[in-house]
Amino acid sequence: MGGVDGLQASAVPLTGGYQGQTFAVTAGGEDAVLKLYVKDPDRAVVDAALLQLVHGLLPVPRILDLKREGSWEDPPYLLMERLPGVNLQVYLETAGPDERRKVGAQLGELLARLSGMPFLTAGMFRGGDLTVEPFGYADLTDFAAGLDLELRPAQREVLSDLTLMAGDLLDDAADRVCLVHSDFNPKNLLIDPDSVKITGLIDWEFAHAGSPYADLGNLFRFCTDPVLAGGVLSVLRWSELGLGEPLVERGRAADLWALLELASRSASNEVAAAAGALVARMLDTRKLAGDRPDLEAI
Repeated sequence: MGGVDGLQASAVPLTGGYQGQTFAVTAGGEDAVLKLYVKDPDRAVVDAALLQLVHGLLPVPRILDLKREGSWEDPPYLLMERLPGVNLQVYLETAGPDERRKVGAQLGELLARLSGMPFLTAGMFRGGDLTVEPFGYADLTDFAAGLDLELRPAQREVLSDLTLMAGDLLDDAADRVCLVHSDFNPKNLLIDPDSVKITGLIDWEFAHAGSPYADLGNLFRFCTDPVLAGGVLSVLRWSELGLGEPLVERGRAADLWALLELASRSASNEVAAAAGALVARMLDTRKLAGDRPDLEAI
């Protein structure tokens, strides 16, 4: 494909995505998704490589075209098939318990597949060969101390205790590194409402090599549905991944990195504001759960 100008002429903006600008387009007679990499041009080849890596293992789109390099005016892009289905977050708003339980089981299967894709080192991916660049901080306590969370001294002490607690929960998983989607939640999943089958896992721009509990924590960050959670947990516990208990608490421990970073930008959008409010409740209660519901209730 020679360029993106013709596609942009009829492009319809889509929600989602942070590093890129995403549009619904028509290419070669089929519905497609065009993602422009304006903020992080180097990420285009990484996302393309990730989609190729997991294709056939996870419900991800085929790549139709890739522009590897570009400029602000003419950025790199990734052209993908548009997967069928509706947004899972919207679907769950009216789904009954049987449907939510079925969705949860499928989410557990996807998490098991992600956790079964090993890497040797934790870090961010660089380049089309998915080289892993280690994170630039020693541990969660140091990472949290470097964030602008606008906390009082007493709150800083509580946060330090919580980061140590999270570290203890994850100690035995420190040497286990796998593929992490890093934004694994209903807004980035598609589902066929008739068959109740998940049809897509999209927006891979934060994917990295990391903890096998990280995506579980992301999924449960704002989850209030023990029926959905029960479906997820039952699959993970019957898998052969050897994940340790308590699963929900370990997920919350692994998610603390991303949650704190998001909370440090609490003025930027609604999701970041919700993260900031959750961190505040965790500090008030001195617990990783904060005041979140018991997802083990069913």
